[in-house]
Amino acid sequence: MTSASSQPVANPARRTVMAAAGAAGLTVALAACGSDGGSDGGSDTVGSGAAGSALGKTSDIPEGGGKIFKDEGVVVTQPTAGTYKAFSAKCTHQGCAVGSVSDGVIVCPCHNSHFSVEDGSVKQGPATQGLPAKKIKVSGDSIELA
Repeated sequence: MTSASSQPVANPARRTVMAAAGAAGLTVALAACGSDGGSDGGSDTVGSGAAGSALGKTSDIPEGGGKIFKDEGVVVTQPTAGTYKAFSAKCTHQGCAVGSVSDGVIVCPCHNSHFSVEDGSVKQGPATQGLPAKKIKVSGDSIELA
């Protein structure tokens, strides 16, 4: 018959537990920052539309603003009346999907980068590169990827 050891079991030091918890939290935070949304359709997922994909109508795009077409991965803007531009909806900072367009800027909600509705250039960092242009075709009141 064996008996349990009478030796005390050493527990990890408080400092070790806190360091491990901090490292785990940092890992989760960094993973979320660089997330592409994965296959679960997360909020950061940016699609890639095919040429010829209908996006919407010109009346959907406000002057001085724009509209994000998340499924196609495109943001279409109307910097001046009757002029339509399109850019990738994927932020050049860490790949998050841009979240809004207003007051002449396209805004990424992840780290608050701002891009111009006119040319996609960076208006406010941390992004250092502008949004890549996308080709669109406007026929009458219809907008589609070219």
